[in-house]
Amino acid sequence: MANATVHFAGNGFFLGVSSSGHAVVLETDGQRNAGASPIELLLVAVGGCMGSDVVDILRKKREQVTQFRVEVQGSRREEAPRSYDTIRLHHVITGRNLSEAAVQQALELSNHKYCSVAATLRPTAEVSVSYEIVEEA
Repeated sequence: MANATVHFAGNGFFLGVSSSGHAVVLETDGQRNAGASPIELLLVAVGGCMGSDVVDILRKKREQVTQFRVEVQGSRREEAPRSYDTIRLHHVITGRNLSEAAVQQALELSNHKYCSVAATLRPTAEVSVSYEIVEEA
């Protein structure tokens, strides 16, 4: 079983500590904007989860990935609880002679088999994936 502890740090701040001992600052005062909110961290989590899968799969396929980023957008419901109803992940993969078929397979595997964060969000949010391949000179 996974676990985490979240400590109230005062003045709208919380400190989340994962079971591995890593800490992250969360902020609940949206006016101040001095830290990521819990709902923003969901987007970071799904991007990190899917991104790490895709890069690992492409490296195992011996694809020459030189840069990678995933741009994540989420749209929230108007009514409470304001959960995400759509999440869009756009992967930008830069490299040399990248196989489009390998990229598509890596995205498919991550999105529908390996990314546990997307699987957790999917029952209530539509998760969509797009990509762009940038050939490095």
